[in-house]
Amino acid sequence: MLPPIYNFSAGPAILPDSVLSTAQNEMFDYNGTGFSVMTMSHRSEVFMSILYHAEQDLRQLLNIPDNYKVLFLQGGASAQFNMVVMNFANGFKRVDSVVTGNWSAIAHSQMGKLSDAEIHLAADGGKMFNYTNLPPVNSWDIDKNSAFVHFVINETVHGVQYREVPKLGDDMPPLVCDMSSEILSRPINVSDFGVIYAGAQKNIGPSGATIVIIREDLLDRCSDRIPDVWNYKSHIQKQGMYNTPATYPIYISGLVFRWLQSQGGVAHMETINTLKAKTLYEAIDNSGGFYINNVHPGARSKMNVIFTTGDKRLDELFAQESTTRGLQLLRGYKTMGGMRASIYNAMTLQGVEALIAFMEEFQRRYG
Repeated sequence: MLPPIYNFSAGPAILPDSVLSTAQNEMFDYNGTGFSVMTMSHRSEVFMSILYHAEQDLRQLLNIPDNYKVLFLQGGASAQFNMVVMNFANGFKRVDSVVTGNWSAIAHSQMGKLSDAEIHLAADGGKMFNYTNLPPVNSWDIDKNSAFVHFVINETVHGVQYREVPKLGDDMPPLVCDMSSEILSRPINVSDFGVIYAGAQKNIGPSGATIVIIREDLLDRCSDRIPDVWNYKSHIQKQGMYNTPATYPIYISGLVFRWLQSQGGVAHMETINTLKAKTLYEAIDNSGGFYINNVHPGARSKMNVIFTTGDKRLDELFAQESTTRGLQLLRGYKTMGGMRASIYNAMTLQGVEALIAFMEEFQRRYG
């Protein structure tokens, strides 16, 4: 009998079995229509209903205030590196950028390409901590007149996460947050942010959709000179239908939102995610140094747990042998090496326990 398969991919990532089962059952006939969502007109009443309920369920899960707009866009989170600047830095001399790992570093390098504003490095976690800890919010060098402050709340490559959600004072620029790899994993106060964006393929659904949550007053900054396809206001004026949205990823995302509601919502997911991460980090820390995680305990990600044996040969052997036990896609990011276990909402505690059992066995054989 083959072992169960546990998918530890950082993205596109694991989806709940019940979601995949529903999608399978509805593949050829969605809700008695006789055809698949994949071949459905995005302007049909049926799909408009799917989109409406996906947004309403997301609003309920995150308690999104009425003065925030929600969009399901394409282009991935990486497209937002430029869109937020194009739309919200008009007339501003500076954007503040916090760099804490791979993705915020890429965002920092991209944001200035289509803007006259200076992209100011407000904090550098690489220089300060070699990306093993996070610059505290009170150390961020922020100009009150900046267009906004951009940061990534959870870095999938370096395995760091702001355990305490950053918040700025009312007299400070709006926070723009890449929340791709942790959205819906714990409660947040949406009102603390000007913009939240997240690629779907980690904690929401399949790749192809990007959620953008925008405080309504910021839309006044959107210039008519921005091409409509890149203009947030144009998408909102067309109810998310300026161009064809990623219909099937939105449908699957909606199924995930319903699954989250059935699990008890975001607060319940935080309890489970905390237990999964605590259990896995304890296994690493209690290995007598065989497994190593160099991230400061207060900055360790609950979503992406990185570790290594310190021996590249053993790390590669671990990645190879783990696949024979149904533990898939545990290799670390290409620039990091080692191992990475992404334990998003859909990863079960049983999956984490199966990984730990293999880690213990591997250490007995090679330690």
